[in-house]
Amino acid sequence: MHIEHVRMGEDGRLVIPAALRREAGLKPGDTVVIESDGDSLLLKSYDRVLAEVQGHFAALAAPAVLLSEELIRERRAEAAREGRD
Repeated sequence: MHIEHVRMGEDGRLVIPAALRREAGLKPGDTVVIESDGDSLLLKSYDRVLAEVQGHFAALAAPAVLLSEELIRERRAEAAREGRD
């Protein structure tokens, strides 16, 4: 664990020290996500949060099924049913 002490600027801004940015893989222009539990803040890269969310939902998908292909199949079946009406 790497700990740094920083002072908040008058405008409420914080500078993330270079060593912590490198450790977290953050580069200028990156989007970050900040979570609060009421007492502390957790800063994560947007890419890390996206990977966590994808990993969570990957467990819900059927194995070896591309959801995009499943959606296309459903839409084609729906279109075929509508064509028969």
